Amino acid sequence: MGGVSNRPWRASVAVAALTALLVSGCSGDPERPTPTPSPVGTSAGPSVPATPPASDPASRAAALVATLSDEDLVGQVLMPYAYGDSATKVSAGSAAGNQALAGVDTPADMIAKYRLGGLILVGFSADDPTKGNQETTNVDNPKQVHELTTGLRTAAGRLAAGSAPLLIGTDQEYGVVTRVTDGVTVLPSALAAGAAGDPKLTEAAWRAAGAELAAMGINIDFAPVADVLATRSTVIGSRSYGADPKQAAGQVGGAVRGLQAVGVAATLKHFPGHGHSADDSHQDLPVLTQSAAALQSGAWPPFTAGMEAGAMAVMSGHLDARAIDPGTPATFSHKLLTDVLRGQLGFKGVVITDGMNMPPAKRWAPGEAAVRALNAGNDLILMTPNVGQAYDGLLAALRGGSLPRTRLVEAVTRVLTMKFRLAELPAAQMSTLNTPEHRAAADALAAAAVTVLRGACGKAVRGPVTVTTSGGRDGTRATLTAALTAAGVQVKPSGGTIVHLVGYGDGAKDLSPDAAVTVAMDTPYVLADAKSPTLLATYSSSQASMTALAAVLAGKARPGGRSPVAVPGLPATTCGT
Repeated sequence: MGGVSNRPWRASVAVAALTALLVSGCSGDPERPTPTPSPVGTSAGPSVPATPPASDPASRAAALVATLSDEDLVGQVLMPYAYGDSATKVSAGSAAGNQALAGVDTPADMIAKYRLGGLILVGFSADDPTKGNQETTNVDNPKQVHELTTGLRTAAGRLAAGSAPLLIGTDQEYGVVTRVTDGVTVLPSALAAGAAGDPKLTEAAWRAAGAELAAMGINIDFAPVADVLATRSTVIGSRSYGADPKQAAGQVGGAVRGLQAVGVAATLKHFPGHGHSADDSHQDLPVLTQSAAALQSGAWPPFTAGMEAGAMAVMSGHLDARAIDPGTPATFSHKLLTDVLRGQLGFKGVVITDGMNMPPAKRWAPGEAAVRALNAGNDLILMTPNVGQAYDGLLAALRGGSLPRTRLVEAVTRVLTMKFRLAELPAAQMSTLNTPEHRAAADALAAAAVTVLRGACGKAVRGPVTVTTSGGRDGTRATLTAALTAAGVQVKPSGGTIVHLVGYGDGAKDLSPDAAVTVAMDTPYVLADAKSPTLLATYSSSQASMTALAAVLAGKARPGGRSPVAVPGLPATTCGT
């Protein structure tokens, strides 16, 4: 920034102090660092080899960190969003958005000016519970996403840290939070996977989906959601694998293994457990009232399972865990992120903040919030509401000593180590998108998820059928209609046996009193109020889920899923154990 030296400060001393940490994969339980200002433009200690073995990402990261200036170090811990569906050519509206966010016109300009370590691609749909902090959208179709990510990487390749690939992430959870939907294999929701109850099916499906993300140029997915659905949280809901910590843990481990096998970093979220509060951190600061012991046994098993599966990242949540650090959002809590997550649970990878443009993080100005988050133990600052202010705040804190250089070097080294690890696996080709093999993996998971909570197990519906839905779900009705027709079931516009679909956000008022079959395509709680003689759940409205539902309604498949959450007055399944 203006008036700031660009001379590289070689971080040899800090790197040497972290050598054991790095070679072991950035492990360790660092104590709270104390401010130790260091002069700019000086170096100390032996030089670090410029070209360490390619097989050792940690050593490569340490060597690269030692060459970076203050400005480069600060940029590497920032991962904002940007406006525009192209790296270098954007509309006037997108340029205005980027100017307000970062004082630049294009995403490529943003990367260059702030030496960014990553960028998140954003977007939302009507049923997306996270849309409150999605300021724009820059995902449309796979070809556009691939061109965008290629342009972003070209810009990042010119940076001093350009030998480490730019992190490009998105929230591709599947279900209600799915950024790229057209032309790709779309999995059923996490809750559907929980109902299927087979981590091997989950792993296979996520491997297929992860390969497609990698082909489009996305190398970190902010998924899987490791939150246990201990409450009727509408913001987490079907994004969770269920209410049983042990069962959810197996599913999370499968998703992590699938994603990372194809070169996409998995991110466990939202630590210490958003599903343990029914409140929404996109609106306020949820409070976790459980004891530390209750969180350890009831919220953290999926996180530890994901870590054991090798998850490269954990996302800190804007959550007030009263038993551990009352009044402090976990994103800014040294006790939770450093003492618990790293010290107690032993996490060795990258910690990423939840969106810093959400209300609990905006209680501080962008610069102060970024400094607080790093000092708490985060390594990446996600979606700051003002890139320039966050960058300047971090740089000033580094120079002034309130952000210890050792803490920043540690964070950047972890980020670069992850980048080099991701670069070891070649990305799949675009031709692999939505292949029959990938769709088969999604179909298998969706088919295993269909659950009957009332009525005979696997009995065909009496035809002809009329499909009805709650408001605004015409596309899903058309998808099921086509699937039923393909399965040999006659479908009429009216007058047939009514199969009624309800989804995200629906309640008792959205049920049909005339329906013979009611199907929950999100959390199944609404079925407790349904009077239909047959109640089914798919937990998802994806094409794979509607195809699986049609097979059950046609009597061609047995609904073998079990509800992963308790529905008052209904069993987990009527199909036995």
